[in-house]
Parts: sequence; structure tokens; C-alpha cells
Amino acid sequence: MKKNLGVVQAVYPMPVLMIAAYDQDGKVNAMNAAWGMICGADKIALFIDEDHKTTQNLLGSKAFTVALADRDHMEVADFFGIATGNKMADKFERTGYTAVKSEFVNAPVIDEFPVVMECELAEVVETDSFYCIVGRIVNTAAEESVLSENGKVDPAKLNALIFDQFQHGYYVSGEQVGKAWNAGVGLMKK
Repeated sequence: MKKNLGVVQAVYPMPVLMIAAYDQDGKVNAMNAAWGMICGADKIALFIDEDHKTTQNLLGSKAFTVALADRDHMEVADFFGIATGNKMADKFERTGYTAVKSEFVNAPVIDEFPVVMECELAEVVETDSFYCIVGRIVNTAAEESVLSENGKVDPAKLNALIFDQFQHGYYVSGEQVGKAWNAGVGLMKK
């Protein structure tokens, strides 16, 4: 029997995304966001507030990067979520992390995170219910250490962080339990 829990954001897993952009002086700012998703073959949607320092920076520069946080970098990923660039001018510098300018867009690529999507600002969607940044993915780069033999990202090697909205925990993904577009094929024959 199910127990009623009230209004709960009952979507699991949620990604742990590191969004980075330059400010008007070329300084790196980064934030942690879980409310993001792929919304097209070359698009990503980020449901983030307009008042974030990173949001203001990417609106100004018209570019940003989105990296996948992993187990090895959980402490900094969490810090990017609890510290605000609006109140902490040296937020990125405190981590000791490094960033290089993307070859494809005017945005920083944080070296330490293993997978990054380099994006141009495609549009801003604002309704009474949400504020959404949509980016066009221009390039995705990954450390060779997280690639499989076929040259694609291997989730088992990536150890990507997953955010749990129920208990506010971080988990790691990686175990494959089936193949998409195959696990349910037997039901097609009924």
C-alpha cells in the first residue's frame, strides 16, 4: 500500500551539472544545478533562477559549459551548489580548480570534471511557472579515461554523481542492468 507524501519532487535520478560562464571581465563563475535535461539532439535545458551569478554571466556572454560532476570531485561540486557567486567573489578560486577557454564558445571548461558540453545560448524561456536557459551544444569533450573501446562515454568509468531529492544525497551511477530499446522487446510479440 502506498503512503501519501504530499507534494514531493519525486524524480530520481537527477543529474549533478556544473554550469560555468565568464563574467564581463573574463572571470570564471560556476554553479551546481540538478534541474537540467537534454531537450533535443543538440540542446540542453537548464531550469535555473535568473538571479544566479552564473545565469547573469551566461546571459551576458551568450555561452556556457555544462560538465558532469563525478565521485572524485563531489566536494567541489557540492561547494558550487552551496556558495553563491553573488556574495563570494572568489568562489571559483577557492577550489584550486583550473579552467581553460573553450575552443568552440566563449566559456570556461573546468579541467577537473571529466565530461563537458560546450554551449551557445539558444533561447531563454520564461513563463509564470519556470525560467529556462536553452543551450545549443556545439561540442562535447571527455577525458579518455572515461571512454569505452568504442570511443563513447562509459557510465561505469564515469562515476557520475546523481542527486537524490528525497534524502538530499549524492549517489554514483554506473551499473548497467539492461539495454535500452531491447529490455522490453519480448512484450512486442504478445
